[in-house]
Amino acid sequence: MCNLYNVRSNREAILDLTRGMVDRSGWNEPSLQVYPNYRAPVVRNAPDGARELAMLNWGMPTPPQFVKGKADRGVTNIRNVNSPHWRRWLGIESRCVVPFTSFAEPDPARANGGPIPNSWFALGEEPRLAFFAGMWTPWRGVRRVRDGEQDFELFAFLTCQPNGIVAPIHPKAMPVILTEPEEVETWMAAPWEIARELQRPLPDDMLVIVPPPERPE
Repeated sequence: MCNLYNVRSNREAILDLTRGMVDRSGWNEPSLQVYPNYRAPVVRNAPDGARELAMLNWGMPTPPQFVKGKADRGVTNIRNVNSPHWRRWLGIESRCVVPFTSFAEPDPARANGGPIPNSWFALGEEPRLAFFAGMWTPWRGVRRVRDGEQDFELFAFLTCQPNGIVAPIHPKAMPVILTEPEEVETWMAAPWEIARELQRPLPDDMLVIVPPPERPE
C-alpha cells in the first residue's frame, strides 16, 4: 500500500500537463513529502466547471463497517471500484489527478530486524512529473478525536496489480499511474466505461527504483 509519495515540481508544469485553468491551491513548494491526511495538490473538475489545482487531504471516507471508534483515518488507496461504497465517486465530477514524481513502498527484505525501510519508484533516474488517477469528495467527519467534527475535502487514488518492478517489493498492488496528457484527459473527461481501462499496471520499462528524494534546504 502506497502511504508516502513526493512531488517535486511546480504549479505551472502541473497546470500545463493537465490543461488546468485555475490555481486555487496557494501551493508552490519545491519538494513535498505527502503522508496520509496531509494536504497535497490535486487537479480536479470543480463544481463551477473549471479544471483547478486545489489542496485536499489524502484519505477518502472509510467504508462504515471498517471505522473503529469515533475517528475515520481515511483510505488512501482504492482497488475495488465495484464496491457500492466507491461507485458513487466514479463520475467525472468526482475524479481528479494527483501529481507526483516518486512514490514509496515498504521493503521488508531490507529491514534486517529493524524498522522497515522504503523503496522509492519513479519514471526514470531523473524523476519526472506524472499523475495518479484519483477521486475526491467533500466530507464532514472526525479525523482526530481531539479536533472533533470538521469539514474536509478528501482524495485518494486507484491501485491495480503491481508490475514486475513493484511486485518483488509490494506484491499486492501499485498505484494507477498516468504519464501522458492524453491519459490525463481520458481520466478527467471520459465516461467511466472508457476511463476504467486506465486501471492497469505501468509497463515494467517505464518504472525504476530510485534513491529517496532529497529534502529542500
